Amino acid sequence: MINRRAFFSGVAVAGAGSGLRAQGPSPDQFDRAAAAPVLKRGLFSSPVIIESMRLLKKGSDYIVHVRSKDGAEGVSLANPPRGEYLAPILKKLVMPFFIGKDARDLEELLWELYRWNDNYKLQGLALWSPQAWTEFAILDMLGRIAGKPLGAVIGEVRRKEVAIYVASGRRDTSPQQEVEHLQKLVQQSGARALKFRVGGRMSRNADASPGRTKTLIPLVRKTFGDSIDIHADSNSSYDPPQAIEVGRMLEEIKAVYLEEPCPFDHLEDTKKVADALTIPVSGGEQEYSHWRFRWMILNRGVDIVQPDLHYYGGMVRSVRVARMADVANMPTTVHISGGFGFVYMLHFASAVRDPGRYQEYKLGTEKYGAWFDPPIAVKNGMMSVPSGPGVGIKDLKGLLQGAVEV
Repeated sequence: MINRRAFFSGVAVAGAGSGLRAQGPSPDQFDRAAAAPVLKRGLFSSPVIIESMRLLKKGSDYIVHVRSKDGAEGVSLANPPRGEYLAPILKKLVMPFFIGKDARDLEELLWELYRWNDNYKLQGLALWSPQAWTEFAILDMLGRIAGKPLGAVIGEVRRKEVAIYVASGRRDTSPQQEVEHLQKLVQQSGARALKFRVGGRMSRNADASPGRTKTLIPLVRKTFGDSIDIHADSNSSYDPPQAIEVGRMLEEIKAVYLEEPCPFDHLEDTKKVADALTIPVSGGEQEYSHWRFRWMILNRGVDIVQPDLHYYGGMVRSVRVARMADVANMPTTVHISGGFGFVYMLHFASAVRDPGRYQEYKLGTEKYGAWFDPPIAVKNGMMSVPSGPGVGIKDLKGLLQGAVEV
């Protein structure tokens, strides 16, 4: 059996009795990679002073709008349904901090925001999602000023389209119903990869229904054949023995990876599973701490790191995770929290060195794709990255028309 750690990292592992440790990257290498500047500040020769920030609502979308004293603008869209209940934190503890600040100082401002009014006590989704909305709007404004897409503001645009997989978020289906649902998703998207859910979702080894996972895993491969790549997500369903058993089933059908096999905050248990399996294990959707991501990467607790661009606080923090992962030759495939989030994923995947084999697609182009010029296209299992300035929305004025401040 191939040693999984050697296979993914290229590190030679010493024999058990040699007393020698594998030679891998040092902690200092991770720290230096993470500390390097993300924002390409040199694109902006003069200050960009933030004059106003507003939270707007248009239909079901929550929109953060930022304007500089020189009249530059930018927007972001909140990840549903978080805008419904995190708006007070955004309006009281996040947006006011940025008024009068120079947007070029964004990276240092994010640290100061964390300290401001003891915001660090709210670390987690409650703080990081509002921070992400604010950061995305500022980056959109900066991209419009520079005349460059977001990927070129946080790095360089390495790819103009990305491969996608479609994901079923259901557990209320029988195995046959789930396969039929997956067939519809693949047909709608043209994706060459898919993901389905196993286990019962933080269920302490209980399945969503008796025997569902054991039947579903081979049925998906039998139905779709070898021409499609398969992912499975347990959403923290298992302890290590049960996760390894499910992982073996996925190995038999040559799955691409198993996501979040154990309780998301039990890093040691997840590492036990990752060490035991030959297929990659991914995790990080629920992770909020830079230092815990550092531990996951340094200790090979997972094979694929998955920060959520909203839940983890934005592009800057997520790029830092990707840079640490680069040191360890690990991909960073961000988790998508829905709504407009796939657009931010596209920009992230366009710029980082290794975004992994596939990015998640939740069929959002039906609502948002036409906002861009050219429209975001999904064809032959690939999705195009917006090429316009900032996030790429072509008609900012039209988007804001009819929006009301909340």
